[in-house]
Amino acid sequence: MKRILIWIFILGISLAAARAQDAATQQQIDQINGRLQDLQDAQAVQAKRITALEKEISELRDKSNGSGANPDDLQKLADQVQEIDKKRQADRELILKEIGKLGKVGGSSSGRKSTPSVTTNTATGGSSTGGKENGYEYKVAAGDTLSIIAKAYRDRGIKVTAEQILKANPGLDPKSLKVGQKIFIPAPAQ
Repeated sequence: MKRILIWIFILGISLAAARAQDAATQQQIDQINGRLQDLQDAQAVQAKRITALEKEISELRDKSNGSGANPDDLQKLADQVQEIDKKRQADRELILKEIGKLGKVGGSSSGRKSTPSVTTNTATGGSSTGGKENGYEYKVAAGDTLSIIAKAYRDRGIKVTAEQILKANPGLDPKSLKVGQKIFIPAPAQ
């Protein structure tokens, strides 16, 4: 009888272990089924998106293969381009006016005299005449170069070049102009 009880006891434990194992297996199967269902739902959503994209591509192909843009669209586009061009031209004119104003203001604010004073300078060395020469005295301002100075005088109608200024000022080093230094600007030959 003891043997039968031991066999029944072992059989009971085996059945309990089998049931526990079946429950764990069932839980894993349920998890896998849930994941599978999620994947199927995601696949269905992707299929709908692909269908919508295919339809959109088909419509775009039909439009591009068709007669192209209609005449009204082309006319609207042409009108817009003309309007933009008019605005561009107006902007260009405004910019040129502003640059002109800045040139006038910039000439006097950079240390240059609005009206250069006419002086007579006895030419030495570099003068071709060897006598007195008419011209203007200029006081060098910060940032000035001979080219900038010559351009400022040309903007006032006095035709002079950097080379002429250099020739009229023997010993002048154009690379080391000093603020406040006075240089002679020759007047154009008459």
